[in-house]
Amino acid sequence: MIMSPKVFQKMRVVGIEDGSFVKGVDEKALLAAVLFKGLKIEDVTFKWITVDGFDATEKAAEILKQWDFQAVMLAGVSFAGFNVIDPLALSDMFQKPIVVVARTKPDNRAVKSALIRHFKDWARRWEVFAKLGPIYEVKVLEGEAPLYFEVVGAKMEWASQLITSFVACGRIPEPLRVARLIARGLS
Repeated sequence: MIMSPKVFQKMRVVGIEDGSFVKGVDEKALLAAVLFKGLKIEDVTFKWITVDGFDATEKAAEILKQWDFQAVMLAGVSFAGFNVIDPLALSDMFQKPIVVVARTKPDNRAVKSALIRHFKDWARRWEVFAKLGPIYEVKVLEGEAPLYFEVVGAKMEWASQLITSFVACGRIPEPLRVARLIARGLS
């Protein structure tokens, strides 16, 4: 179903991104979440997550419980190293679409290889990647590289329209762009 970008720009959409950290030095990393209504920021909040831990899904859920929203955009599924956010779990919890957006095409073979190499519990982490559906591509700006995305709880066309409707400054949707700026700026 084709919807007008104006319909999407009235929606409340959350963007979630992590901050910088030094592997082997920092035990925690900042997880920033920004609530947008259309192209305006309504709220911002943070949680600390464990580098290579298992608390990112729980912390994201704690943030989302505070807000009324229609969709979530995640900047990938790995945060603070390989602390994964499970998009299916969030979609089930909140009954909302979760769109996983990547700047470059995900290489799941390389991810699985890295997990096997570095984690005894690699299978538990890999499970989140394995459950996701196909990787789609969306061209948001002429002359720019495409974005890649996976979607849970909505159709590919809907997610593609959501992403393009929230692009305002560059090729990254505003909820993710601003979450990244805040997370990286504070860490």
